[in-house]
Amino acid sequence: MTRPRIALLNAAHEAEGNRRNFRRELDADLTEFHLPTGQFPETFEFDGAVVTGSRASVYWDEEWIPPAKEWVGEAIDRGLPLLGVCYGHQLLADVLGGTVEDMGEYEIGYRTVEHSGDSVLFDGVDTEFTVFTTHSDRVVELPPGAERLAANDYGVHGFRKGPVFGVQFHPEYDMDAAAEVTKGKDGQLPESRIQSVLDGITPENYDAACEAKQVFDNFLAFVADRDASGAAGTADDAVAADD
Repeated sequence: MTRPRIALLNAAHEAEGNRRNFRRELDADLTEFHLPTGQFPETFEFDGAVVTGSRASVYWDEEWIPPAKEWVGEAIDRGLPLLGVCYGHQLLADVLGGTVEDMGEYEIGYRTVEHSGDSVLFDGVDTEFTVFTTHSDRVVELPPGAERLAANDYGVHGFRKGPVFGVQFHPEYDMDAAAEVTKGKDGQLPESRIQSVLDGITPENYDAACEAKQVFDNFLAFVADRDASGAAGTADDAVAADD
């Protein structure tokens, strides 16, 4: 398998930004489904799936969220490799039995995260690394049997359960995306904090954060290895040891 077939579950209410970012960063044959407009895969005939970020919360009462959770749950039961980013990370944790809660504040801007050093998802990434973050919810309790892979002082930034992975940060963002989402917090955050985050969106910080993009290649390599070996675990599998 040279280019994995990946279902891109685009959870953004305005799809274009996510579409651009993930198509740029994922070297895969992507089939996109825009969840908020009711687009869902009709089958599970993919090598894996990626669930993107969103301004939604997993506990919001929006009509597209329950069917999204249902599809993800069945995909997990079928052993499909999944990667969740920000909202996607929280959605996967929720479906697997974890707990997601409002933080009562925002983590936003370039931040330092530390990973455990023994996960295939972070292969080639320094133990302490730079990421761009923007979220006001977090996973406060991991799913039963899940392994915490990365964290900082705000909480969990990465987990794994079997072939399911989540990262709270945004490895897909370029500088334009980081600036756009920060400006979008007008009315939610003080102007001084927004400007402070914008001042931190520099080529130097972006270059440092590019290291975290490795998680996409690592996930796709994991998908390819599973396809080659014919692996078919389920959500009830113990967390597999990383090769």
